[in-house]
Amino acid sequence: MADASAPNIIFILIDDLGWRDLGCYGSSFYETPNLDRLAQRGMLFTDAYASCPVCSPTRASFQSGQYPARVGVTNYIGGQARGAVLEPEYVRHLPLEEHTIGEAMRDAGYRTWHVGKWHLGPEDRYWPHNRGYDVNVAGCDRGGPPRNGYFSPWNLPMLEDGPEGEFLTDRLTDEAIRLVETADDRPFFLNLCYYAVHTPIQGKAEHVRRFTEKAASLKLDQIDPFVVGEHFPCEHKREQRLTRRQLQSDPAYAALVWAVDENIGRLLQAVEDAGQADSTAVFFTSDNGGLSTSEGAPTCNYPLHEGKGWMYEGGTREPLIVSWPGVTTPGSRCSTPVTTPDFYPTMLQMAGADLIPEQHADGVSLAPLLEGEGKLDREAIYWHYPHYGNQGGTPGSSVRSGDWKLIEFFEDGRLELYNVRQDISETRNLAEEQPNIAAGLHEMLLTWRAEIGAKLPTPNPEWGG
Repeated sequence: MADASAPNIIFILIDDLGWRDLGCYGSSFYETPNLDRLAQRGMLFTDAYASCPVCSPTRASFQSGQYPARVGVTNYIGGQARGAVLEPEYVRHLPLEEHTIGEAMRDAGYRTWHVGKWHLGPEDRYWPHNRGYDVNVAGCDRGGPPRNGYFSPWNLPMLEDGPEGEFLTDRLTDEAIRLVETADDRPFFLNLCYYAVHTPIQGKAEHVRRFTEKAASLKLDQIDPFVVGEHFPCEHKREQRLTRRQLQSDPAYAALVWAVDENIGRLLQAVEDAGQADSTAVFFTSDNGGLSTSEGAPTCNYPLHEGKGWMYEGGTREPLIVSWPGVTTPGSRCSTPVTTPDFYPTMLQMAGADLIPEQHADGVSLAPLLEGEGKLDREAIYWHYPHYGNQGGTPGSSVRSGDWKLIEFFEDGRLELYNVRQDISETRNLAEEQPNIAAGLHEMLLTWRAEIGAKLPTPNPEWGG
């Protein structure tokens, strides 16, 4: 059971938010005053990573405390493509044998609530209310807002339509606030997963006007933000070309980010009004990098390279803010690399509950970092994405150890090596200049893939290049 002093825990997961999309991470166009204040109250991580450059694998990773390749959910559920290689099969639901973080927190005496996106299985038996959550609001098979977008009617399972035109981010926050207002003597775990800022890129009209005017005042509307690049590497889009956004200037995307920030401010105010602020820990992060190379390319992740769907930093490096009152030093920063599976054991330790190492096999508790003491006992973190996304990236695996990151691309077997501390934009491939480092990291990557049973793509005999 939870320790008597165990905090409430709110875990906020945004969909497709980029590392540079918050004011406290350096954006000068988007505005996030509430999240900036949250960072001032807690710890900001500079080198936090999602465990995959697309959504479902990262979500499965959080729920299980394992890398996506170990769980078997290596692609966004429903995704499938072909190119120079044929993708391996993947599991299209969070396996029922996984003991989710929701189940673990409920075992620890927490009330458990899920609000928002789930995207971890096609059927009711895989959805949050059957995976450890006492309450499930809007958690279903959907990977993004319905065709109508963010304005009601949404026709979402597990969420009643609101008045015509109601904004989905507002409604999910209203539902979360109602739950917070029912707080009793038991701590609560709120898994709040906004559908924003996933496509379609829609904001409230007044917010879009606000940022249209801001773009004009900064003369950003006079700059063509796009650069047209190479053809897509996957069969279903090979006649199309990538379009990369070079600066943050899209008013509709800025409006979506603003709405997320505004609603998080409302939620945190509700926690304070309920007298729970000093006993509530808050996590804020994203499931993959910002969408910057296709599908309208609404954001730019510079100085990170590329974005959602890519093995580069722009695909996986994420904002992460953790506020744990009485523990994290206000305004502190941490540069230790951390990743999605780490949240599971961290939350158990916060709750004073027993760890479950056989379940969260790939996670390391972040408590020592949050407490401002010591380092993590871990040699490296890993990624495995043997798929083509919709954004132009190609199948690969990667490893980061210390300041070094190695990527192996499966189409041609090439290796790329970067010192991401000195070269955050991954502009200089050092694989030939540092062959010993490259070979050592590659051996680590091969060993890891073998240990967890990672599936690999195979050559496509019908591919004509």
